[in-house]
Amino acid sequence: MFDNPILKSPKNFLLYLLFAVGLTALYLNLIIFDSRLNSTIALIDVLVFNLLLTGIGINYWFSAKYLSIENTKVPKIIFSHLLGGIFVTFFWLVIGYFISLSIIEDQSSYSTFFFNTLKIRGIIGLLHYFLLTAFYYIVIYYTSFQEKLLRETELKNLVTEAELRSLKFQINPHFIFNALNSMSALTEIDPKRAKQMIIKLADFLRYTLANNDRQKNSLSEELKNIKLYLDIEKIRFEDKFEFVEDIDEACKNTEIPSMILQPLFENAIKHAVYETLDKVTIRLNCKAIEGYLKISLSNNFEGESHKKGAGVGLRNIRERLALIYHQDNLLEVRKENGTFTVNIFIPLDKNI
Repeated sequence: MFDNPILKSPKNFLLYLLFAVGLTALYLNLIIFDSRLNSTIALIDVLVFNLLLTGIGINYWFSAKYLSIENTKVPKIIFSHLLGGIFVTFFWLVIGYFISLSIIEDQSSYSTFFFNTLKIRGIIGLLHYFLLTAFYYIVIYYTSFQEKLLRETELKNLVTEAELRSLKFQINPHFIFNALNSMSALTEIDPKRAKQMIIKLADFLRYTLANNDRQKNSLSEELKNIKLYLDIEKIRFEDKFEFVEDIDEACKNTEIPSMILQPLFENAIKHAVYETLDKVTIRLNCKAIEGYLKISLSNNFEGESHKKGAGVGLRNIRERLALIYHQDNLLEVRKENGTFTVNIFIPLDKNI
C-alpha cells in the first residue's frame, strides 16, 4: 500500500477525494433522492456505502500494478478485471448492507429499499471499480514515463563524466607511462621488441579512442583490444603471466558495455603480476546462464595482493552496469584460496 501513488502524492490524493465526492453525488442522485427514506436512514446509507467504497478503492492499485499492460495479455487483463469488479462490488454490497442494517432500527423498511435499489448499486460499484482502475493505469503509465525520462536525463548527464572516468581507468596513465619507459629501454637492448611494442600500443590507443563514445560492443571485439593490451604487457613481463580463455561460441556476438573489461585486466596485471615472483594465470570464462551472460575473470595471487587499490575501478564498473541495466547486483567479487575472481552478469533480455 505504501507504493500507492494516491497515498504518496498529495495531488493524487486530492484527485481521489474529488472522485469520491463526485461518486457520492451520483449515488445520492440515483439512489437516495428518488426514495422516500427519512433523512437519518438516508444519511447512514450514504455514509456507510460511500466511506466503505472510498476505502476499498485505495486497494485497486494492487490489481492495476499486478496486471500491468506491458507484461500481461489484453484478454487476461479484461477477464481478470471483470471478475475483480464483480467480486469487489459483491463484497461492498454485502458488507455495506450488514453494517447499515446493524445501525438502522427500521430494518424491514431498509431491507426492502436496499433490494429495490440493488441493481443500480451494483452498477455504481462496477463503475467505481473500472473508473478508478483506469485512473491507476494512467498514473502508472505517467509515473513510468517520468522515471524513464529521468533515467535518460541522468544517463546523458553522466556521459561526459563516464567518458572522463573511462579514459582514466581504461587507458591507464600508469600503464602508458610504464609502456613508454619499457619502449625506451628496449630501443637499445632489443629494437625489434621495442618496435613491436610501439605498434601494439598504437593499435590499442587507436581502438580505445575510436570506441570510447560507444556504449556497447560485441564481446569478440572487446577481446581483440584486450589481447592488444595483454600483448603489450607480455612484451614487458614476458613469461611472468599467461592468459587462458574459455568462451562459449554463442557469447562472442553478445553485446556488452564497451571497455567494461579493460579495468579488470589492468587490476589483474597491477595487483597480481606486478606484486609476485610466481607465474600468474589470468583466466577469462564466459557462458550464458539463467538469462544472463556470465563473464568471469580470475587470477592467482600471493601475499596481500588485491588487498587495496582496485576498489575505484570496480566501483565504476558497478555504477556503469547499474546505470545501463537498472540493476545493482551485476558485479560480484570473490577472493578465496589464493584466487581473485570478478564476475560480471549481462542481462540477455535487456537491450537498452
